[in-house]
Amino acid sequence: MSETLKPLILDLVAFVAEQPRPYAEVLDAWRTSCPRLTVWEDAVEAGLVACRDGMVEATAKGRGLLPKR
Repeated sequence: MSETLKPLILDLVAFVAEQPRPYAEVLDAWRTSCPRLTVWEDAVEAGLVACRDGMVEATAKGRGLLPKR
């Protein structure tokens, strides 16, 4: 995880850790067209968030990073 993007990725994880969110809502809030800001993609690739039944939620790995903030 890039040190530059780490705070944004953890914000995304915290956002979905509060409660599972609809996939469309998460992408609307976190997707970007800037190739340097790959927050959503990096969070999914790192296994910090997952999409299940159309809802995005924080994984155990993602929730485990939150107290360290």
